[in-house]
Amino acid sequence: RLVEKDTCRYRILRGSLAIVRDPHRAGCGNWLGTRRTDRNAACPVHTRDKWPLGISPHPMQGPAYTTCMEIPIYQVDAFARSPFSGNPAAVCPLKTWLPDATLQAIAMENNLSETAYFIKEGGAFHLRWFTPGVEVDLCGHATLASAWVIFEKLEPGRTSVTFQTRSGELTVMRKGDLLAMDFPSRRPEPVRATPPLLEALGGNPVEIWAARDYMVVYETEEEVRALDPDMTLLSKIDRFAVIVTAPGNAGEHACDFASRFFAPAKGVPEDPVTGSAHCSLIPYWAERLGKTHMYARQVSRRGGELYCELHGDRVTIAGRAAPFLEGMIRL
Repeated sequence: RLVEKDTCRYRILRGSLAIVRDPHRAGCGNWLGTRRTDRNAACPVHTRDKWPLGISPHPMQGPAYTTCMEIPIYQVDAFARSPFSGNPAAVCPLKTWLPDATLQAIAMENNLSETAYFIKEGGAFHLRWFTPGVEVDLCGHATLASAWVIFEKLEPGRTSVTFQTRSGELTVMRKGDLLAMDFPSRRPEPVRATPPLLEALGGNPVEIWAARDYMVVYETEEEVRALDPDMTLLSKIDRFAVIVTAPGNAGEHACDFASRFFAPAKGVPEDPVTGSAHCSLIPYWAERLGKTHMYARQVSRRGGELYCELHGDRVTIAGRAAPFLEGMIRL
């Protein structure tokens, strides 16, 4: 319906407020409910070059309406058997790429550790990942979540998909109730301890390694679980992020190795479950344990489980996915 309010008119359309210019009258102090302060001042709605949110009027033809771009969105918990565990990723299939600033703004609005976007060109899928702060070159859980969306929602019956990414081709295959990702190996090398890193983490690490990320090794899983890092100090390190790891506990929740992952400088203080971190964890633990097939747990508050294999310069990282929501972004 139309509502007359002084010289500005408003139309409600599909839940969005469309600002309409009345070209026949000038001078208005009311705009979106603001109080009149100067009866002779120009209404900001009537200032053609200063329309909020990019909304612009039709010249003299009467009411103008906002246009609405709709983007599907799925939220999937990766490396999880059920919702409320694992690592939640937002997945947005696109028809064409949007401006990078828009992709980053959506990721910031989602406020998850990763938002994944993909487009299909011919038979190929092109995939990108954004944290709330930056675009990244590799992400495991959002890749797994993207594959789940394709297998379950967009192309049911499909059992494999290959993504073109900044890190090359990444293939995901369905294996029973697991989705198995073929990723590059990132073998870490031993490095010297740096005081800021040790001060930020605390505890008593026994080894420090590095590839893209620092990988700090502790003696026990309990030490890894007990860490309470100083995120301000950790955000100043000279690597992308920090992995902490230790041999897994025995018992009911036994695993070969446990880990946590911190990337506060990238907008992710602690990532619940990090597939890309296992590109370094798998070759390290495979050599240390003398085995190429391993079961790993990331022991964040949400927690998650990963099935890991080493194949030379490649690793397989597998896990389950649990859907949480699907909807539509309207811009």
